[in-house]
Amino acid sequence: MASPDDFIEVYDDAIPAQACAEMIRRFEASGQHQPGLVGGGHYPELKNSRDISITGNPAWQDMEGLLTAAVLGGLVRYLRRYPYSLIAPLMVQRGSAQKPERMSAEDFARVPDAELDAIVRSIFRPGRINLQRYRAGEGGYPYWHCELYPRDNAADTLHRHLLWTVYLNDGFQAGETEFLYQQRKIAPRTGSLLLAPTAFTHTHRGNRPEGGDKYIATSWILFQRAEAIFGPG
Repeated sequence: MASPDDFIEVYDDAIPAQACAEMIRRFEASGQHQPGLVGGGHYPELKNSRDISITGNPAWQDMEGLLTAAVLGGLVRYLRRYPYSLIAPLMVQRGSAQKPERMSAEDFARVPDAELDAIVRSIFRPGRINLQRYRAGEGGYPYWHCELYPRDNAADTLHRHLLWTVYLNDGFQAGETEFLYQQRKIAPRTGSLLLAPTAFTHTHRGNRPEGGDKYIATSWILFQRAEAIFGPG
């Protein structure tokens, strides 16, 4: 269980174990994995992994859809617990154009799932999904980091709002996602979904697995670009 104020949520059984095993099998059979990058560069002393970007790849279309749906479901649950993660950055309105209503935190309990899902889709967009393998005893992401940085000319890296990770396996030691300021380690459990903010407040690292390789799917939930939310102007 998350503490009431650390804004880190873990949802068990977000992805069926059978689907997780199939992603691992395809990862190994594909021969497509490349050295993991950090900020567009290869720095194995910071991150030592093998990665596949599956977004837009026809061979991974089914798994991309499965992961995206699971993350959307987790996001709706996250927003119901932390509604200001949606309404603090934006003055969200609902209702008709003739009679719009500004949403409050209290509204979230009354908004049906289908309506909240539509609001979420209009404000957020999925990031590119990476599958990653960390070898036992050598792989990991030991560098303390957050997910926001201003390198990207299109500013997509500044549109990241939440990070997410789906753990595709367990059965090894260590390999936790460790959050610095929260002093919290998230132990991988097959099929579980981790959601947390992307800013420096949630500086984190991926500890080295021992006794077995670690596999994850990971990406971000981004804000739509301004013109998509507010229109051209």
